[in-house]
Amino acid sequence: MTDTKSGDDKTLSVNAKKTLTLKRPGMEQGTVRQNFSHGRSKSVVVETKKRKFTIPGEKPEVAPAPAAPNPQSATHSAPMPAPAPAPAQEAPRTAPQQAERSGMVLNELSSEEMQARRRALEGAKVREAEDRQRATEEAKRRAEEDERRTKEREESARRQAEEEERLKAEADARRRSEEEARRRAPEPEASPATVEADAAAKSKARPSAPPPKRTPAPDPRPARGRGEADRRRGKLTLNSALSGEEGRSRSLSAMRRRQEKFKRAMHQETREKISREVILPETITIQELAGRMAERAVDVVKFFMKQGQILKPGDVIDADTAELVAVEFGHTVKRVAESDIEEGLFGIPDKPENQKQRPPVVTIMGHVDHGKTSLLDAIRHADVVAGEAGGITQHIGAYQVEQDGQKITFIDTPGHAAFTAMRARGAQATDIAVLVVAADDSVMPQTIESINHAKAAGVPIIVAINKIDKPEADASKVRTELLQHEVFVESMGGDVLDVEVSATKGTNLDKLLETILLQAELLDLKADPERTSEGVVIEAKLDKGRGPVATVLVQTGKLLPGDIIVAGNEWGKVRALISDRGEQMTEAGPSTPAEVLGLQGTPQAGDRFATVESEARAREITEYRQRKAREKAVARSAGQRGSLEQMMSQLQTSGMKEFPLIIKADVQGSVEAIVAALEKMSTDEVRARVVHSGAGGITESDVALAETSEAAIIGFNVRANKQAREASEQAGIEIRYYNIIYNLVDDVKAAMSGLLSPERRETFLGNAEILEVFNITKVGKVAGCRVTEGKVERGAGVRLIRDNVVIHEGKLKTLKRFKDEVAEVPAGQECGMAFENYEDIRAGDVIEAYRVEMVTRSL
Repeated sequence: MTDTKSGDDKTLSVNAKKTLTLKRPGMEQGTVRQNFSHGRSKSVVVETKKRKFTIPGEKPEVAPAPAAPNPQSATHSAPMPAPAPAPAQEAPRTAPQQAERSGMVLNELSSEEMQARRRALEGAKVREAEDRQRATEEAKRRAEEDERRTKEREESARRQAEEEERLKAEADARRRSEEEARRRAPEPEASPATVEADAAAKSKARPSAPPPKRTPAPDPRPARGRGEADRRRGKLTLNSALSGEEGRSRSLSAMRRRQEKFKRAMHQETREKISREVILPETITIQELAGRMAERAVDVVKFFMKQGQILKPGDVIDADTAELVAVEFGHTVKRVAESDIEEGLFGIPDKPENQKQRPPVVTIMGHVDHGKTSLLDAIRHADVVAGEAGGITQHIGAYQVEQDGQKITFIDTPGHAAFTAMRARGAQATDIAVLVVAADDSVMPQTIESINHAKAAGVPIIVAINKIDKPEADASKVRTELLQHEVFVESMGGDVLDVEVSATKGTNLDKLLETILLQAELLDLKADPERTSEGVVIEAKLDKGRGPVATVLVQTGKLLPGDIIVAGNEWGKVRALISDRGEQMTEAGPSTPAEVLGLQGTPQAGDRFATVESEARAREITEYRQRKAREKAVARSAGQRGSLEQMMSQLQTSGMKEFPLIIKADVQGSVEAIVAALEKMSTDEVRARVVHSGAGGITESDVALAETSEAAIIGFNVRANKQAREASEQAGIEIRYYNIIYNLVDDVKAAMSGLLSPERRETFLGNAEILEVFNITKVGKVAGCRVTEGKVERGAGVRLIRDNVVIHEGKLKTLKRFKDEVAEVPAGQECGMAFENYEDIRAGDVIEAYRVEMVTRSL
């Protein structure tokens, strides 16, 4: 059974042997030949899909749905209904055929399906009508929006044109009024009131002016000049945004850059050159010079490049070059020296209305072991001598005592010869000098030195004749010997006060204090406690727990905790003030000794200190001083060292030997005393060279320096820490500890003496005359001699003299008497002698015998 429909895309063959094909609905196939290069071609199958266009208002055709399967005809011979073909693929039919087919399809559909299809068609019609209505409303709304926008653009253009015309009219009227005012100003009859009235009349008449006619133009914007049009070309306006003009315009960043560039150009053109007074030190960097001139460092570098010099902003130039640059840039110059930094630091005058009485500063001076410290201990009821090694004072101390409600400041100075510089500092910082002379020892060398220091400082002297309790004491002898040094005491008709005291018995101590106060009353000592403080550093040391500690004597002003002080090459903020009894102090007034904590480093004893207003100024002053100190040290070492050739020639000619030392002491004053004592021991052949010296304990860096410089380490009242001890043991560096300066000086002197070359001492033995010369085989020439003077010893040095001229100098090889070797031959006997490596001997020559001895020398 075969069922085939014309125009169907599907063909079903059951009995016949035909292939089963399936085509896509609405598709047509065709073949297209493609041509390629070189004569190649290819056939391509192309499928064309047809689309049916629906005319609005026309009822669309309803495709018949496939019939429901009939259960009764479910056999294999039952006809299978074919699906409805697409309308685009059906062949054109006539109206009867179409109606017949539609009726046949409709008969196959059920009533429920028909109702569903009908409802779907009605819904589609309703949606289509709604879509058409929405499209109409949208088109109407767009037309209204376009019309509104057009009106707004026209209104904006009109307003802009009117505003520009109004501004132009106002500018013209203002210009005419100004010209009229300038024209009428020279006239005498024109008064200010008339001018004001005319201006008021013009301003009233200005709004009533008829608006200018507007000529229709395609562009509603008014015509502008070429420059203005170019300037506004890239700007985004409301008209250009609404009109949809799409042209290439500048970005916002480009506009901003252009405005900034324009402003910079205007600023540079209108900026006036400001002439400044530039303060120039001795040297200055280019960067700092540019800052002081308010110029760019690049411009100064360019100026140097024009002059043919390539410099950087960090390079240093001298004051002359900086002055040329500043003048070239149009500035005036004020030259200052670096030393001007210290101006105003010292020498500030006291205000007379603020001056008050201050305690006297008394220095105890005299020879060693004359009882200075014992006298001071008895006065202040303390025991300082017990704390000093060997019973001698090796530090300078400052103390304050009170007598009858009045304070007296004492400075105790060492009396040993090594402490001359410390004694000199004590005399410079004092008001009264108390010269202690032992009654049993009288005037000694350091006593004379103390007198000279006191006279050089210009301070009055009070003689304290100590140890009058001893049986051998003789005060009159002391007074008489003082006359030789121009110290005239009152009992001898002079003006110098003298008091006989005993430190151990406490005799006449009150009388000594009263004498000091009497002398101070005559001096009328006053100071201003309200001003900035000044003073002198009495002693300085490096304390392990407290850091750098300076014992200072405030001479004027008031020193407070928190003050910033400059002491020599160091500065610091006063962290604490400690009295001579170890108590905290809230202030230190004039003539008050105090220990200062808080310095950055250890100053030198004898340095002056002063209070400054800021840390910046303190740092500036100390940097200047440190730089000057380094320059002096370099100049001094260069002068001592010289060139390499000078050093070699000096060593060859003089044979100078050095004994390198590293000295560490507890205080700076002791370091100075030791260095001074070692310098005095130096001779033309050997000298002590201090590689490094300082206050504080011996550290590992000191050992490393000693190892490098092959120096010995000397510690005075200090010890090495554990690391330094281990390093010294490992490196084999010897560390010597001392607490008495006598022992230190003696040991160093002995060590330096070992460096001295031994003295060559020659001793004459005798003369011998050659009588005859024998030539012996395998021995050489032997001289037969007679000893004419002294004796001749075997192994002695000999000189061969011919006609009173020394021909040869050497040693004896043999000394024989007959056939035996002998040790010596006395005068009057004959002997045979032969020389080492010399045989030019003749009869009649004289042989001189001598002995050479090397004698050890000492300093």
